[in-house]
Formats: sequence, structure tokens, C-alpha cells
Amino acid sequence: MSSRPTLLAALPVAALLIAGCGGGGSDTTESAPVTTATTTALSQAELIEQGDAICAEVNAAVGTVGASSAETGSPAAQAADLYSGMVDSLKNLGAPQESDGYPEFIAAAEALATAEDEVKLASERSDTAGLESAEANSSSALASFQSAASEYGFEDCSEGPSAPVSSATPESGETGSSETPESVEPEAVEPEPEVAPEPAPETGGAGGAVEEGGGTGGGTEGGGGGTNGGESGGIGPG
Repeated sequence: MSSRPTLLAALPVAALLIAGCGGGGSDTTESAPVTTATTTALSQAELIEQGDAICAEVNAAVGTVGASSAETGSPAAQAADLYSGMVDSLKNLGAPQESDGYPEFIAAAEALATAEDEVKLASERSDTAGLESAEANSSSALASFQSAASEYGFEDCSEGPSAPVSSATPESGETGSSETPESVEPEAVEPEPEVAPEPAPETGGAGGAVEEGGGTGGGTEGGGGGTNGGESGGIGPG
């Protein structure tokens, strides 16, 4: 009879030990949820818009390479750095939602970056022959890149470097040459205004002159009459 209470008292202790072991196992298997940041791929139109902005900036920068005497390094190496950075920026935009034609564009961009790296390496080594060969390869790679960019829909990426206009003197000269014919041509074509003929003198004035002449003639005749009378008076008596 005395052993029964002892057995009953030991049962809760065993149950607690089993529950403790099970709880510990469940704690070790649980893990915190892992959250991953998801990025939405650009559309083709968005990729073209952002890519053209990158290419336009690089084209303008390449157009000014060698224009300043304060720049360090060879112009070829500077242009190579600009093109390599452009390709990296384009690749960082990521693949668009519409992938048709994008692999070909990226392949042409990577080929351009490789060719520009060769140009930079040859320039740093002062390898004249190697630099000429590398620049020829880079020119071909740039043409292929521009062609692939045009086929995909880019505008600025399909164009070459553009040097900024330093002064407006040529434009003003062209404007002056184009304005000169415009100002002269109307004077040459426009007919001269006709000059109206002067009015003829009035006939009444002429008649009055004749009347005055008649009066003068009368006076002359009278005078002549007197003269003749005098002459005939002198002659008659004789």
C-alpha cells in the first residue's frame, strides 16, 4: 500500500521531463522569417529613356576629351574610361520586362567595354602599335553597339560623340549671308513707281496772252498809223 503513492508522485515528474525535452526541440527548429527585397524590372520604354540619358551624358563628355590642356592622361584613355563607365551603368539598369533584342544589345555593350579596356591598357603602356590596333577594334565595337542600340529603340545610344558649339560666329555669318538676298531681292523685283506726266498749261492763259498781244499790236498799229501819218503828211505837201 505504501508504494502506490510513491509511484503516483513520480508520474508528474516524468511528464514534465518529457514535455521539457519536446519544447526544447521545437525551439531549436523554429527560425525567423527571411525577407528578400524584390525589384521590379523596367519596361522597355523606361529602359530606353534612362539608357539614352546615360549615353547622352557620355557622348557629350567624350566630345570634350582633349579640349583642355589641364587634363591628365591621354585622350584615348579618357574616352575608354567614359565608355566603360557607360556600359556598367547600362548593365546596372537590369534586364527589362520585354527581353526581345536586349541580349544582343548587352552583348554589343560588353564587347565595347572590352575593346575600350584594351585601348586604355595600350595607352598606359605607351604601346603605339598596340594602341592603333586597339583603337581600330574599339571603333568597330562602337559601331556595332550603336547599331544594336538603334535596333532596340535607343536614340542617344545609337549616336556618336558630339562636341559642343564653342561660339556663334559661324552661325551669325551664315545668317548674314542668308539675310542679304532677302533684303536685296524685293528691291530688284519690285517695279519702280510710274511718274505721272505734268499737266499741260491752261488754254485760257494762252488766250489772255494773245489778247495782250493784240492790244500791243493795236498800239503798234496806232503808233504805226501815227508814224505813217506823219510820214505821209510830210511827203504830201512836197
